Amino acid sequence: MIPIENQKSNMKIFGLLGKNISYSFSSGYFSEKFKDLNLENHTYVNFDIDAIEKLPELLKENSTKINGMNVTIPYKQEVLQFVDEVDDEAAVIGAVNTIKFLENGATKGFNTDVYGFENSLKPLLNSQHTKALIFGTGGASKAVAFALGKLHIDFIFVSRESSSTNQITYSDLNEVIITEHTILINCTPLGTFPEVDLCPDIPYQFISSNHLLYDLIYNPSVTTFLKKGKDKGAEIKNGLEMLQLQAEKSWEIWNR
Repeated sequence: MIPIENQKSNMKIFGLLGKNISYSFSSGYFSEKFKDLNLENHTYVNFDIDAIEKLPELLKENSTKINGMNVTIPYKQEVLQFVDEVDDEAAVIGAVNTIKFLENGATKGFNTDVYGFENSLKPLLNSQHTKALIFGTGGASKAVAFALGKLHIDFIFVSRESSSTNQITYSDLNEVIITEHTILINCTPLGTFPEVDLCPDIPYQFISSNHLLYDLIYNPSVTTFLKKGKDKGAEIKNGLEMLQLQAEKSWEIWNR
């Protein structure tokens, strides 16, 4: 993380809040964007903190210097309690991945993951894509579920433990469930570089060319999850375009 105090006084500072985020997509994306737009007084830094409880101190010390903030794993849900206002959609989802710093010094949370996922998924949808399985129950999965609802696609969460009526466990998965649910979405970190051999524990043998597999991971570009689907003839998509779209939506929110 670049110390805020070392930045020039007229510098507009944006950043990513998360834990162990040296790999950050956002930092490279926005740094390149600022360069392309000749925004020499704009910079993007990583706010890498090991506990969300450290956020108030960070904001107190730097709120007048920060113009916008993205939020990533593992703080998309926890950050809700630390923003002054929450956009209606983000409140329903229960997760925030974009923070706008208002002129009065207050902070407002938004969720741009919904926009990114919905608009990257829509071009891939065919008539058989009416039901989905969402692997994982973190903040990103809640945005995915909200987007699926907007698209009128039924969904079930899949996790290691079942804690709600719309949630099953990996051990519950069988041929009937996989065959009926033709959209499979990985919202877990399984398969992220460097642990590229990992993937959700599902019965891949029941996947067919009717399926669409979507992985929120973008590094590697073809995860083991996606490769197993492709081997069965399924359509596949990684999370890079979703990240690009949500980043542009964040930029729009910060500048309006």
